[in-house]
Amino acid sequence: MVSAPPPMLARSGRPPADPDGWAFEMKWDGMRAIAAAADGTCQLYSRNRKQVTDSFPEIAAAVAAATGDHQVTIDGEIVAPEGAGGAPSFSRLQRRMHVRAPSAQLIRDVPVLYMIFDLLALDGHATTAVPYSQRRDLLARLDLGRPPIQLSPYWTDVDPEALAAAAAENGLEGLVAKRLDSTYQPGERTRNWIKTPFRKTAEAVIAGWLPGNGPFAKTFGSLLLGAHDSAGRLVPIGSVGTGWTLAERRKLRARLDEIARPDTPFDVPPPRAMAAVARWVAPELVADIEYREATSEGLRHPSWRGLRIDKTPAEIEVPL
Repeated sequence: MVSAPPPMLARSGRPPADPDGWAFEMKWDGMRAIAAAADGTCQLYSRNRKQVTDSFPEIAAAVAAATGDHQVTIDGEIVAPEGAGGAPSFSRLQRRMHVRAPSAQLIRDVPVLYMIFDLLALDGHATTAVPYSQRRDLLARLDLGRPPIQLSPYWTDVDPEALAAAAAENGLEGLVAKRLDSTYQPGERTRNWIKTPFRKTAEAVIAGWLPGNGPFAKTFGSLLLGAHDSAGRLVPIGSVGTGWTLAERRKLRARLDEIARPDTPFDVPPPRAMAAVARWVAPELVADIEYREATSEGLRHPSWRGLRIDKTPAEIEVPL
């Protein structure tokens, strides 16, 4: 079986004002996945190269069937549409991301799609040194258009602002611009790919929690968040207290109890008032957070979106 390289990453920024030489794709609100198929089987790998095949067996089976006798390594995003033809929902995808062996009922209740947008290898030959435009041409020759797999569309010679407006109107997460002549650089984040999210999201390391009151007295009031600064230190970036149902709070509290520790995991002292009441945990869980603004005091108006299994705490940096 072909092993999976780490995926290429995009830098944040505005789409190029001059679209000449660029392709534009939708930014999908899901989980990045590399699929490696050969000999009638397929393995799926998350961004941090963990196997997630068992979590999405219908996608692995569909890729294996569609690629047939070909040996391929492809890149894409697993998404969970909200309703028939709806926009991808990361919170909905949470129902599948953390289940290692989903039941047939769960697969029916929460269908997923694998939006394929790049080709890394074909029939024993790496395609990473081939320009983006040629990689997309090679992808188009493969029969990858049957649900639950789908080729992610791309556009050239378009007004990126108009395309972004249309995407935002349809509830999509953002836009990604990719140079037509760019090679695929596994694990690298370059200006050859530029992502423009329509709403601000960030990953954060869960460092602890604060006790709750009333209906939250037996779970938690808020989670304490951290990220790594330019010196590699885990520093506080605020807290989040909204975005869960009571059942979700109970489930998360159980996980927090499993990784409790007596002292702060932060490398710099947290605010004294926080430290006096905080309950600390080992920095093992990565949260996905939506927020309005990142300031020196932390994230403003943060809201919980879910836990990520495709990113490690060590790679989480302070949002700019």
